[in-house]
Amino acid sequence: MMFAHELREPVAGGEITVSIRLWSRLKVKVGGRYATAGVVIEIDSVELLPFSAVTSEDVRRAGECDLETLRSRAAHAGPITDETLVYRIEFHVT
Repeated sequence: MMFAHELREPVAGGEITVSIRLWSRLKVKVGGRYATAGVVIEIDSVELLPFSAVTSEDVRRAGECDLETLRSRAAHAGPITDETLVYRIEFHVT
C-alpha cells in the first residue's frame, strides 16, 4: 500500500493504523504483508462500508485532523459522498 509522503513517517512509527481507500476492487488481503514507508505492514481487517460509517476514531487512526480532510485525501480516485462505499483497512507494523 502506498501512503502520501506526509503520512509515511507516522505509518512507519505505528501511529497510523487505519486507512480509508476508494478502490474499484480490493487490493490487499487480511494477513497479507506489504512493504511501505520503509517498513512492512500486516493487514488485520478489511471492511467495505459507506463513507458515512467512518468514525472519529477512524479519522484519528488514519492520521487526519477531521473527516473532511480524510474524505479529500481518499477522493483522489473520484468524488466521495456519504453513501460512497470505501474500504476501511486496519493494519499494524510488523
